[in-house]
Amino acid sequence: MTEETKVRAMDKVVVRFSGDSGDGMQLVGNIFTNVSAGIGNQVSTFPDYPAEIRAPQGSLGGVSGFQVSVGTGVHTPGDQCDVLVAMNPAALKQNCRYVKDGGVIIVDIDSFKQADLDKAKFTTTDPFGELGIRAQVLEVPVTTLTKAALADSALDNKSVLKCRNIFCLGLVCWLFDRPLPAAVHFLQKKFAKKPAIFEANEKVIHAGYDYGSNIHATVSTYRIESEPARKGVYTDINGNTATAWGLIMASEKSGRPLFLGSYPITPATDILQELAKRRDLGVKALQMEDEIAGVCSAIGAAFAGNLAVTSTSGPGLALKSEGIGLAMIAELPLVVIDVQRGGPSTGLPTKTEQTDLMQALYGRNGESPVAVVAPATPTDCFTMAFEACRIAIEHMTPVILLTDAFIGNGSSAWRIPDADDYPAINPRYISPEAAAESGWKPYNRDEASKVRYWAIPGTEGLTHRIGGLEKDYNTGAISTDPANHERMVYTRREKIARIADDIPALEVIGQPGADTLLVGWGGTYGHLRTAASDLAKEGAAIDFAHFRYINPLPANTGEVLRRYRRVIVAELNTGQFADYLQSKFPDVNISRINKVQGQPFMVSEVAEKVKAIMDENR
Repeated sequence: MTEETKVRAMDKVVVRFSGDSGDGMQLVGNIFTNVSAGIGNQVSTFPDYPAEIRAPQGSLGGVSGFQVSVGTGVHTPGDQCDVLVAMNPAALKQNCRYVKDGGVIIVDIDSFKQADLDKAKFTTTDPFGELGIRAQVLEVPVTTLTKAALADSALDNKSVLKCRNIFCLGLVCWLFDRPLPAAVHFLQKKFAKKPAIFEANEKVIHAGYDYGSNIHATVSTYRIESEPARKGVYTDINGNTATAWGLIMASEKSGRPLFLGSYPITPATDILQELAKRRDLGVKALQMEDEIAGVCSAIGAAFAGNLAVTSTSGPGLALKSEGIGLAMIAELPLVVIDVQRGGPSTGLPTKTEQTDLMQALYGRNGESPVAVVAPATPTDCFTMAFEACRIAIEHMTPVILLTDAFIGNGSSAWRIPDADDYPAINPRYISPEAAAESGWKPYNRDEASKVRYWAIPGTEGLTHRIGGLEKDYNTGAISTDPANHERMVYTRREKIARIADDIPALEVIGQPGADTLLVGWGGTYGHLRTAASDLAKEGAAIDFAHFRYINPLPANTGEVLRRYRRVIVAELNTGQFADYLQSKFPDVNISRINKVQGQPFMVSEVAEKVKAIMDENR
């Protein structure tokens, strides 16, 4: 950068890349995020892409986006962006509403011909005026400059045009002073088996960076602050990958081999794909023929002594419900991962919601309680996947892990943990010696926790049979006795309730004397925490609490909720968690903020609705 460059110092900035589904917006967004995380910035991302495999090129329905916030104090991808990259008129039309007043819009002006405007349903020849844009528009002939950079390349015209996104990446790297060698490294890794493609993209990213340097007088650049970070190895990781790695850590800490039986479904498939790569760590990942086979294979693996997992999204969780009930009555450790998406039925496959909570809690026949946990952020998916495994094994129960599309596809900067950062997982085995001494039966349990002992098949002296029919409390034989059935129902219920003694207390973030508590659960954490913090800075008497353990709730939940005159529960559904809390604590005054649009909350909309509720109840 030269002295003439106008530099704006900011604690965080938001960039949104947008274009056709085939324009590589997810790729450049991920590279920019990784580079930023590598130089010490906090990051939070929001990939936003259509459900259609490939909508008509240049159409409004085919726009794909990737938004990322980088800097310090980053908890969300941001409500609005400082810089928008729009590869065509449709991308501009769909995304200009997210640009801050005074922000920068970078467009490929070569893609703004009349035919392109018609595809995006513009009615005039001035798209910027028609949209009433109040941002600085940087009209860059991206296509022309990309072709010029690759004039001596052996690539065909189609392959050359695919490099346009990398030109924009180079320009954005210049705009935010990102180290170009780091971005080139990611390109080299991406195209390691296609050297000609890598060489072309390396030329183009330098061309984009140099173009930025040459136009420095017409646009401001940004200097982004970083906070001191704990020493260690950092990477940018999305929630699905973090989930897979958390399962591997749990396998290591429990000493049980990891088995995943799953069926591909958006947006959970990445977990299956990631674990399929890890045969070197002893992971067995099987793609089954359907969702029912996925859960049943995992149940068999759990009986055989594996850390057993099945992954899915909303419709798949419905199909797995009978299998989960079988694992519950058999009292086998099973982890069921549900990456929630818009529903019902096939609904909005690539969008996010929190609408599976009641299904997770109650979506089985009979009295069928299971543990339910929910990570708060993409990186927290690692910790809560580990916790789901720990609870499943140490308490011999199915555990449903509720992530969602927002944190499953989104990413954050993550310090790779040391092995000692996580505790050992201790299965409740029954040894042959103890079985012989006590006259062990399959449903003998530790009376303090009500947890059944785990007998690994093939161990001499521990031959046994379990299953879906009700069993006698003492003998483990099939029983239809009414009193015994009731005893077993309450025993299984009490076993789940006592997990509350083995999970952290609910924490409150806030200030002394607050009379309002904003409550959330799962992947809404960043937006709600930021909204509560912003309101507190404005003088509002508000605290914030976020639930990662849903069933059972933390033991101090009632005590926390009853401290406040009003409790506001914000969630991406019509009020499922609020209903759940109200049923547990009918004396608590609970208000609701709900959104069911397939999109995450915006911080501003949460803050406005909280203020409205506080004003109504003064």
